[in-house]
Order: sequence, then structure tokens, then C-alpha cells
Amino acid sequence: MAIVSTTCNTQDPLLEETVVNGSVDCKGCPARRSTSGGWRSASFIIAVEVAERFACFGISSNLITYLTGPLGQSTATAAENVNAWSGTATLLPLLGAFVADAYLGRYRTIIISSLIYILGLGLLTLSAMLTSLSNLDCQNTNNITSCSTPQILVFSFIFSLYLVAIGQGGHKPCVQAFGADQFDGNDPKESIARSSFFNWWYFTLSTGVLLSLVIIVYIQDNLSWALGFGILCILMLVALVVFLLGAKTYRYSVNVNKENPFRRIGQVFVFAVKNRRNALSVTVAEEEVLQPLPQQCSEQFKFLNKALLAQDGSSEDWKGCSLNDVEEAKGLLRLIPIWTTCLVYAIVFAQASTFFTKQGATMDRKLAQGLTIPAASLQLFTGVSIIIFIPLYDRIFVPITRTLTQKPSGITMLQRIGTGMFLSAFSMVIAALVEMKRLKTAQEYGLVDTPDVTIPMSVWWLVPQYLLFGLADVLTIVGLQEFFYDQVPNELKSVGLSLYLSVLGVGSFLSSFLVSVIDKATGGDGGESWFASNLNQAHLDYFYWLLAGLSSAGLAAFLFFSKSFVYTMGRSS
Repeated sequence: MAIVSTTCNTQDPLLEETVVNGSVDCKGCPARRSTSGGWRSASFIIAVEVAERFACFGISSNLITYLTGPLGQSTATAAENVNAWSGTATLLPLLGAFVADAYLGRYRTIIISSLIYILGLGLLTLSAMLTSLSNLDCQNTNNITSCSTPQILVFSFIFSLYLVAIGQGGHKPCVQAFGADQFDGNDPKESIARSSFFNWWYFTLSTGVLLSLVIIVYIQDNLSWALGFGILCILMLVALVVFLLGAKTYRYSVNVNKENPFRRIGQVFVFAVKNRRNALSVTVAEEEVLQPLPQQCSEQFKFLNKALLAQDGSSEDWKGCSLNDVEEAKGLLRLIPIWTTCLVYAIVFAQASTFFTKQGATMDRKLAQGLTIPAASLQLFTGVSIIIFIPLYDRIFVPITRTLTQKPSGITMLQRIGTGMFLSAFSMVIAALVEMKRLKTAQEYGLVDTPDVTIPMSVWWLVPQYLLFGLADVLTIVGLQEFFYDQVPNELKSVGLSLYLSVLGVGSFLSSFLVSVIDKATGGDGGESWFASNLNQAHLDYFYWLLAGLSSAGLAAFLFFSKSFVYTMGRSS
């Protein structure tokens, strides 16, 4: 963490008017508003994250194709592995955020995790090269048993994949939090800029994803997997250099409360449990502090108020937990129902890079004469939807709704998230109807038992569900990012963003669990699994209908908890 240098001139009265409270520059001096932070610094950080998203989607968007192709796994096994890796990659940020907020600081964590990321991509490239050579030898031999991919190569690929996930664990939560740190939430102009930052952050990320889906997926499918992974490795190396170039312009957050934030808030729960049998009497001093707080805020989770008591049951001269600590602990508890009810959205989110891709691979993907789009590149329609909708949302929708609701962001963060969850559920209905149409077409043309033959149904049928996915992402994903960053204590901003990422991570694991259970339940007794390797005999439509039902139930629960939610930290939208 940055420490304020003792050599800085802190006595200049003009300096006090221009410094940003709680931030220092690269020399450890109080950060000046005119020479640090803002969009200039954020641009370096955004560029780095664009490269990271380019690399991440260069792996994840086509991973199921590599697993079922060069590595020879079944569709169900590959889908489980993709979801397991994706889930791990989005849960590890919890650990990365903890290390950053408690020990290293965001800047150092970004550098270390980037180096791990680059190492993982390098090993991934080497593994793909060796697998390609192994498959080439297989084609040149008559020994059928030698055509299975050696387990050592499978292990090396999986190891490299999870090394990338470790790199992402430190990179994901810290880069975005570090970018948001470049804007002072206490300054009116910079506060508005920070709100827009989350929108434009996702806009530029989607641009990187879009380029990855067009360029990298094409290279992987038509030229070489090793070349595709190698380009990602070089790009991340360049991104790290760009990030370091902006070091002199950054604002580095300092922990005003020198105590470890995890210990400070954690002891609230410890002392509340220890004092659970003691009676709580509110002192005059406590009443004065509680006075400006929202009534509902202080009434929720009242059992935590006992953390204010000393071990003998009194509150006099007790320095263990402050009222601010207790309220921050309550604020974290209030996030749990919102986090939980968003899990179904994350399950649906996991389908775009798995079964949607496998669906597209069976359909007519010709866009023009001699031009065939790779199945994984269909996700570019989601990126296009995001790129189109974010400017419309930020520049048109927000100003219009702001005049109607008198709220700075037009609608509240929870309203934004809920609207995206509704669109997500609707996209599953569309996906189920399209899959029913695809299966019917396969039956009409007698292609049920010939999975290698392209079904005479245009891939354009899949575009609506991808576009709806994009609209849902703009609302729910960006909303979750801003919500969890805004609603956690200042010292735990990285943890806040890791909570948003953990929603997607747990959702991926739940998706993998659902696929595994349904595959075993429907594939037993000689029956055909919903996820049979021959998708013409499978029933993805049943799975999509199930997800539509679960999404509706999740949305209902989300609306129930949202009505009683109280915004505590940051702005109350």
C-alpha cells in the first residue's frame, strides 16, 4: 500500500485545496487533482483491461471446441470442464482481492498477477504446439490406439489453463477498482465521471472481446491453436508495459484507518457473538452518532449492535468496535440476498460459451459466398449489442430518466440489475424456441443420426438470443460492478468487485453441476441425454426451458429483497 512521504510539502494552503483525500501519487505525496487521476490515468488502465479481456475470451469463447477437438473430450465433459474453469477463474478474485486490500495494494497485485497470467499463456501456447505435433503423428500412423491425446498433454493444458485463472484472480478485481480509484467520489464532477466510467469500461472491454471473437477464433479454427494462444501471450506482455508507462499519473489509495479492514469488520461479528447474552443500552454518544443514519439502516441486524459492548456488558470506554464498524458490517450482510438471487443470472450467462457455441456448429454458418463464420464467433453479436447499447444508455437513457426521477443515474443500481435479469430470462425462452425449431429441421431432413452434416437452418436464427444477452449484460453486469464497488467500505473496493465476479464464478459451478446431474439422470437406462454428443438427438430445448423457469424464480426473489434494501455507503441512488 502507498505511504505518504515525509519529504512532501503538506503545509502549502493551496495544496490542500487541490489534493485528493485518501490518495497519493507515485512519490508518496498527496495526489494533486490537476496532475493525477481522471480519464488520462484511467485510459492506461482501460487499455490494459481491453488486452486482458481479449486474451480471456480468446481462450474461453472457443475452449469447448478445443476440448472436444484436439483433446477429444465428449460434449458433456467438455462443458463441465469449461464451467469448472470459468467458475474457478471468477472465484479466485476473492483471494486476489483479499491479498490486494489487506497486504499488497492494488498496483502491486496487478503487476504480479499479470506476470503469472503471461506465464500461463506461454505454457498454454507450448501445450497446444505439442498437442498439434502429437495429433499430426496420429494421422501418419496406422496404430489406432495412438490416436488418443496423451494424458500428459491433457494435464499440461489443464495446468496452464488454471495458471491463467490464478493470474486472472489478481488481475480482474484490482484493475477495475484501480481504474475507479482515479476518480474522486467526493468531487461533484469526478463523481459523475466515475459513474460513466463503469459504462465506458464495459464498452471498451466488449470491443476487446469483439475483436477477439473475430480475430483469434478465426486463427484458432483455420490456422493454428498454438498461434492463437501465442498472440494472446504477446498482447498481455505489451499490456503490462503500457500499464507501467502510466505509473506517474496514477492515484494510489491509502488506508486512512491503519487497522486491517478484514480484522476491523470481522471483529464486529466476533464480539457480537461473544456479547449475545448481554443487554444493550444505547448511550447518549451512540444516539448522537446514530441520529443521522437512516432509521431502517440502524434497525436491521440489530444483533450486531452488541459488538459495541465490552465483555462485562457495558459500553463505557469501549474501544473495540465503533459504530461505523458495526454499520459497515451490516452493509456487507445486506449484500448477501442480492448476491444470492443473482446466481441464476450467472447460470444463464455461462451458456453463451458452451451450448450456444455447439448449437451454432451444427447450423448453416455461411454469411456470404465463401465466407463461413466460426461457431464461437457468434458471440460477437453479443459484443455488437453491448457496443451499440452502452452509448445509448449513457448518453440518452440516463439523461432522460434523470429528469423524470431526479436520480443522478436515472434509475437505481438495483432497478438496472433487475431489468437485465428479466431480459436474461426472456433470452432463455427465445433460445428454447429456436432449439425446438433446429431439432424439428433435423428430423424433417433425416439428419438425426448424422451429426456431422450441416442442418439446413441459417445460423441467423441464433442472433436474437445473442443480442438479448448483450442487452442483459449492459444492465445486469455493469449494474453489479457499480453496485458492489459502491456498497462496500472504501478499504474493500477490490473485494467488492470480486463479489460481483464470484456471482459469475459460483454460477458457472452451478451450471456445471446442473449439466452433470441432468446428464446422468437423462442418460441412464439406455436413454438419450439432454446433452448427448449428437446434438440432433439431445434436448437442449428442455434445458433452456428449465433455465427460463429458474430465471423467473430468481427474478421474483431479487425483486422481493430489493424492495427492502437500503443503500448505505457511497451514493444512495
